[in-house]
Amino acid sequence: METTPPQELYVDKHVAYIKSLDTRKDELEYWLTEHLRINGVYWGLTALDLLGHRDVLPRDKTIVFVRSCQHENGGFGAHPGHDAHILTTVSAVQILAIENALDQVDKDQVARYIASLQDRETGIFAGDKWGEVDTRFTYGAFNCLSLLGKLDYIDVEKAVQYVLLCKNYDGGFGMLPGAESHAGQIFTCVGTLAIAKKLDLIDHDLLGEWLSERQLPNGGLNGRPEKLEDVCYSWWVLSSLAMIDRLHWIDRDKLVAFILSCQDPERGGIADRPNDMPDVFHTVFGIAGLSLLGYPGLREVDPKYCMPTDVIKKVVG
Repeated sequence: METTPPQELYVDKHVAYIKSLDTRKDELEYWLTEHLRINGVYWGLTALDLLGHRDVLPRDKTIVFVRSCQHENGGFGAHPGHDAHILTTVSAVQILAIENALDQVDKDQVARYIASLQDRETGIFAGDKWGEVDTRFTYGAFNCLSLLGKLDYIDVEKAVQYVLLCKNYDGGFGMLPGAESHAGQIFTCVGTLAIAKKLDLIDHDLLGEWLSERQLPNGGLNGRPEKLEDVCYSWWVLSSLAMIDRLHWIDRDKLVAFILSCQDPERGGIADRPNDMPDVFHTVFGIAGLSLLGYPGLREVDPKYCMPTDVIKKVVG
């Protein structure tokens, strides 16, 4: 039996869902996701902020947790006892920025850690000391260092040139030179160029065409051709379109309806697609996507950072 898709955002239920996540310590899933803990705090805090309920998470407790994840080298792990990584370091800095607590860490120490991960010959960044490289890590470096006001610690021009090497004939970007275009990697590359103020180096119309073709008949967006729709691409695709001023190239109303249809009307949260289990990852990116689309009642999100616009204006300018 078909059910009528929801026509509204269940704000109160989503707030309650996010608030409940740290109380489920008797569930196996809680411990199996420890490697994502600090990322999860960022996702939950950002979603709550965009919903207008930032204060639901206790600020002091949140800051203490973030600081407990920092290593002597300046980087942050996902949880106390976990190795430092650039992606978890970005989440830590984003949380502190949202909580107006960047003064709680040594910014130069964090910047030195990030800078140590750049290959000064190629410009690419590794994720950690083990050396994996990916344009996600380059974006993470630019995101983090710009929030800290420390972009001068790295070779910005070399990093930009490497990102441009990852551009494909279809206008998209891959994780490495020659890799397939993917909406998530496009966000990282376009975000890097946007933070570096180098968006003039790419063809906006060609990229906009590839991104707008990600919308399927049901209104949802996929990450690359011939794949299923997924709520998270409501962020990766839309944010990139917003950064190149092509947000109007997709059907707004159909996408809004798709995101709303992925809500859990009973427990709250948003899933990847209708009738699946919700999680905080898809919840934040669904809400952020709705914010980019101007959904009523949501606070404005910055497409470069996936953070509240007022925070970015205060921290970055």
